[in-house]
Amino acid sequence: MSKSPSDGAAIGILGSAFNPPHLGHLALAQEALWQLGLAEVILVPTGQAPHKRIADDPGCELRMAMTRLAAAEDSRLSVSSIEVDREGPSYTYETLEALAKERGETELVFVMGADAAVGLESWREPERVVEQASLAVARRAGVSDADVDAVMRSLGCAGRATMLEMPQFGVSSSAVRERAKQGRPLRYLVPETVARFIEEKGIYR
Repeated sequence: MSKSPSDGAAIGILGSAFNPPHLGHLALAQEALWQLGLAEVILVPTGQAPHKRIADDPGCELRMAMTRLAAAEDSRLSVSSIEVDREGPSYTYETLEALAKERGETELVFVMGADAAVGLESWREPERVVEQASLAVARRAGVSDADVDAVMRSLGCAGRATMLEMPQFGVSSSAVRERAKQGRPLRYLVPETVARFIEEKGIYR
């Protein structure tokens, strides 16, 4: 596994539908910031998902608004509309190439879960993903470091992934959506500003 960026200049990229953003997303961003000494983590809401429809999607604008609310209280977090603004499916390699141009010489670190990392070979142009960014991979139950290493080797990028220790969260976007549908409280599962926004707008009801 590669060593953590030492100069603090690297920037993390965390992509998700953020439907809605929850405390697990923010904890992952925090752990990447802390464990790798990143300068910033950019949250990138998915525009049009290439492989499957986004379940119960309230639309890009509302997901962007919720993500901005979730990131607002931490100056180290920012939100990019790069995928929402792009026409057609959102492919990670295109997002990373665009951000690399935008950020110049800054090192990019793509933050993802181990369950996603072991499926990286099935992504569009996975070699271009790992060319543009090193990976920060959050450990997940049922996925070993060796599984992640094997994928990295097969993509010709052994040593480009750093494993992140993660606190265990029993919260998921789908569970939050289901609670919102039932009118159950969302506080302590999502940021309070996001919980209020979902309630006020009637999202997922």
